[in-house]
Amino acid sequence: MAEEALFAGPAVRRLRKREGLTQAATAARLDISPSYLNLIERNQRPVSARVMMQLVEQFDFDPRSLREDESIGGIDGLVRRFADERFADLGIDREELQEFLTSAPQAAAAFARLYDNAGDAGGPSSDPLSGSRREIERWRNHFADLDRAAEELADEMRLSRGDMGVALAERLRERHQLSVRILPREVLPDSLRRLDLHARQVQLSEMLSSASRNFQLALQLAQLEFADDIDALAKGAKFTDEAARALFARHLTGYVAAALIMPYGRFLRACEATGYDLPVLERRFGVSFEQLAHRLTTLQRVGQRGLPFFMVRLDRAGQFSKTFTGASTARFVESETSCPLWHAHRAFDRAGELQVQFVSLDNTGDRDGGWLTMARTVEGSGAPGEAQFVVAVGIEAVLASELAQARGISLRPDDAQPIGPGCARCHRIRCSQRSLPPAGRKLAFDTIRRGVTPFEFEQG
Repeated sequence: MAEEALFAGPAVRRLRKREGLTQAATAARLDISPSYLNLIERNQRPVSARVMMQLVEQFDFDPRSLREDESIGGIDGLVRRFADERFADLGIDREELQEFLTSAPQAAAAFARLYDNAGDAGGPSSDPLSGSRREIERWRNHFADLDRAAEELADEMRLSRGDMGVALAERLRERHQLSVRILPREVLPDSLRRLDLHARQVQLSEMLSSASRNFQLALQLAQLEFADDIDALAKGAKFTDEAARALFARHLTGYVAAALIMPYGRFLRACEATGYDLPVLERRFGVSFEQLAHRLTTLQRVGQRGLPFFMVRLDRAGQFSKTFTGASTARFVESETSCPLWHAHRAFDRAGELQVQFVSLDNTGDRDGGWLTMARTVEGSGAPGEAQFVVAVGIEAVLASELAQARGISLRPDDAQPIGPGCARCHRIRCSQRSLPPAGRKLAFDTIRRGVTPFEFEQG
């Protein structure tokens, strides 16, 4: 609460009306003046720590309910929803949405709920993956209690890169009476890991790389030792779809595994000391590029924050199979497809080579501040020869100048490559790469001239 001013006028006003009190009576119980309470209710003054303590004491009030916006992903969650093509002609900007969220948070939450559940009316899909992603977004992909518990366990086990696999196997043997066995591919043709309780074995495929083996052991340990914590978080999300709950629980299990292998404090210090040098961090912690990318989106511990990275995984068709924005404000990665001008696509033809590019979102004629992105191919399962994807991480250009991968890259706004959020949602004019007309815009036809793009459209 101390990190930023907390404007929660509507919540305080609802509390007062629920109690059937006048402003004068409520102000007296909070030990403030009626005029000051009036300013709070009109969002012209923030709720101070002292007033909040009075709210808790006098009304048995839960302070977390003062942040209704968290349930919809804050202003960024609202911006994402209003980026829908059906609202493109309204010209609603971020400042207007901030006013909406601040002055009428429950109305904003009602809109978000209606939008999220509008799958049958042409809105976003209400499939289990979408439900799980919304819950991850609500937490900004940072689960503080899990992170601290995993860090404590890593310290207890004295996990380090050199003996990571040995230490994990020893923990499984001593605490859970499970041995680790590497099996031939023909024995585990369709599995990466299997728990055989009859033989008391954690069985791993021989096709896994060293980093993937360690991660699979960490996943198994997370399932065994963090089951209650993970189950409590998943139940607390109150999913109506069991598959969405299971997907969210699976994400939390992976979160714990990554936090074991890359303990928060040690990992953040290494990031800062190396300028977030991705190849160095991979080697130092013995992890894959994808595991590293996941971890970079989670560094949001209060008082010990890392840089706000986003991470996506895409296939050759440009479809996103993973999207984690964490504390990042990147919205162009929340489309269903990506822009072909983004060098993440080039990475498929340059396997193992890191593609670094400075891009800016050019969707309305006004570019954003730009993003430094880094993309590389990964194997889908961690086993050589399996399905290939590209994982990309990115950060706002204003925060990227000191990064190792930014060396030699011009971050001047004029040098950014303009990209869009996929053709259907992109309103950039004269793009020769355009494959689809932009939704919400009226097409223009000229019988005299032929432009560089097959779809020209009216502006504004």
